[in-house]
Amino acid sequence: MAERPLSALTAMGTGSQLANASPASDPPARPDERTWNLLFGAPSLSAAEQQALAKVARVRPVAAGGEVFGHHDAACALVALQRGDVALGYRTADGTFHVERPVHGTAWLDQSSAWLGERHAMDARASGDAVVIELPREELQRQAELHPNLALRLVASLAREVQALAANTHELMHKDAPARFAAWLLQRCPPADTASRRAVIRLGERKRDIASQLAITPETLSRLMRSLSRQGLISVAGYTVQVHDLPGLRGIAQTA
Repeated sequence: MAERPLSALTAMGTGSQLANASPASDPPARPDERTWNLLFGAPSLSAAEQQALAKVARVRPVAAGGEVFGHHDAACALVALQRGDVALGYRTADGTFHVERPVHGTAWLDQSSAWLGERHAMDARASGDAVVIELPREELQRQAELHPNLALRLVASLAREVQALAANTHELMHKDAPARFAAWLLQRCPPADTASRRAVIRLGERKRDIASQLAITPETLSRLMRSLSRQGLISVAGYTVQVHDLPGLRGIAQTA
């Protein structure tokens, strides 16, 4: 069955597909300086630290729909997404996958479970063809002992993740549905001039997956989109959301 455009979102069922990630046809490349900078943030890692990571990094492709890891799997490595799109969530006994958070490369998928010597906390499935980086914990630990600053950068990276999760939890607990949806849209706006009033967002998640991230029902999501459209804040065409009033959207997002 052909996919229905995002502009038909209000009429879509919970399993309808919005868009698919583009397949990655090139062979996996080794992580480069840009990859490490995106994962660890500023300032850039030293050449020695990048080489230390390169020694232990394992790169593997994952086909669209393939499992990156499961919550029943023992976590022996830190896992990052180098390229592509991966959905984090849970697979139920009947095989249904419930998305809680989409991840776009380059970004961490799980950098905590391996340090704890436990199983992965969630399931991870490739939304499209993806390339994954694995850093085996024991090998990484040896490199961190040789490069103390690398160990500090790993701690800082974990701290940023904890901070982001805390902020997300705060929004779920203290913001109403319109504020959460407005904030969700703003997070997906590409970087732009702060004076700009407009932005373009291209989405690739299913309706039910977006609703799951916002802790609302798909029907509520449809009502929110209609409400923002009536207010002139957004319009939807195909798989594209046009934001016509960024300050107005920010005002809704900041509502406690």
